[in-house]
Amino acid sequence: MIRIVVSGAGGRMGMRLLSCAIEDKDLSVSGALEKEGHPSIGKDVGEALGLGRKLTSITHNLREIVGGMDVLIEFTAPDATMRHLKIMEEARKAMVIGTTGLNQDELMAVEKASLSIPIVMAPNMSIGVNLLFNLVGEVAKGLGKGYDVEIVEAHHRFKKDAPSGTANKLAEKIAAALNRDLAQVGVYGRKGLTGERRDEEIGIHAVRAGDIVGEHTVTFCGNGERIEIIHRAHSRDAFAKGALRAAKFVFGKPPRLYSMENVLWGS
Repeated sequence: MIRIVVSGAGGRMGMRLLSCAIEDKDLSVSGALEKEGHPSIGKDVGEALGLGRKLTSITHNLREIVGGMDVLIEFTAPDATMRHLKIMEEARKAMVIGTTGLNQDELMAVEKASLSIPIVMAPNMSIGVNLLFNLVGEVAKGLGKGYDVEIVEAHHRFKKDAPSGTANKLAEKIAAALNRDLAQVGVYGRKGLTGERRDEEIGIHAVRAGDIVGEHTVTFCGNGERIEIIHRAHSRDAFAKGALRAAKFVFGKPPRLYSMENVLWGS
């Protein structure tokens, strides 16, 4: 059995991860993490989930529990992820990173750590979304230059980064397929007298409202027709199950930075 620790255990995503992990016969929840001062600190995971039985207490100190685990699943903020990355690198233990909003220096730190430990990192752990990443590139290649590309993503009002990591990855995949530099052609929202749309633009737009779990719409629009590819997450279970699949994949793997493509196709 693979022993996992969930970081961000008191959040919406963390609770779903824990619930799904407890039901998985191949996994054992050996610990749970939250930031210091969080109201869930000290509570038992089983009681917090309403299971009527005790499992493991939620703590803020990864060093206290790192010895009894195999894989850390990280869905938190960039600063917490960086702190935990260092501890996992020292302990030579595997990580699954679903944290978004990492800056270039932080991404480089993850790459450096992957020389010592196996890490799966993806902006979205959903199986469907990761299939979508490949699909949009193929569609863009097939359609070529005569179609305008726009991406609209929608998430709950509490999401802190925009646009979503998923929207950015979709834009990167499309730009690569069309041989464009996203840094030059990406347009993040529009306001005022923006002028006529440039042919090579890739528009990326963010919506934040209510309790939307996650929705991404990619539009390829030409003269006389429009293709829309939509992914809607109905619950966080889609992300949780993908992350747990990633944890099973990365356990026992050699040091390297893996993607969800590696997880899905076993490469």
